[in-house]
Amino acid sequence: MPVVICFLRGINVGGHAIIKMEALRALFVSLKFEQPQTYVQSGNVVFQTPERDLDLLASRVKQAIEKKFACSPAVVLRSVTELRAVVSRNPFAKRTNIEPAKLHVFFLAAQPAKNATERLRQLAVQPEELHLMGRELFIYFPNGVGKSKLPWARVDKALETQGTGRNWNSVTKILELAESLES
Repeated sequence: MPVVICFLRGINVGGHAIIKMEALRALFVSLKFEQPQTYVQSGNVVFQTPERDLDLLASRVKQAIEKKFACSPAVVLRSVTELRAVVSRNPFAKRTNIEPAKLHVFFLAAQPAKNATERLRQLAVQPEELHLMGRELFIYFPNGVGKSKLPWARVDKALETQGTGRNWNSVTKILELAESLES
């Protein structure tokens, strides 16, 4: 049965949209998804479903979360194949000085605007490095994400879609979890 990875945006951050992971897993079971597993507290769920329409799945998950938890996070889904592709096309992979905790991947809910790369270039703040590749935005924060001056609201506006970020350590762990569920 296909494995799907769900990334939720903005839950359990700054005391807002608090969702316990055991309650989130229970919600996924109630939606008839099989073997839901969570990774850390930031809204990462790996599960099995025969449904292949990820847009339909995202809509179902979003509606269920709104009803159960009274919050409305963006829901971004990827297949295991798509997540493997993200890992394999990491633009920083061949650089030895990259710290995995400072490399983030922003998974976008939809294709970014056609002129998003240029608009992001105009927003770029040194020393961050941004690489837009399909529906993922890779950002390296050499001084850490907490010290970044990147204007986040303007990033969403430049992309013309929402997304949610995970550091590289989380991305690779979530892929491991998904692959183990797949086998």
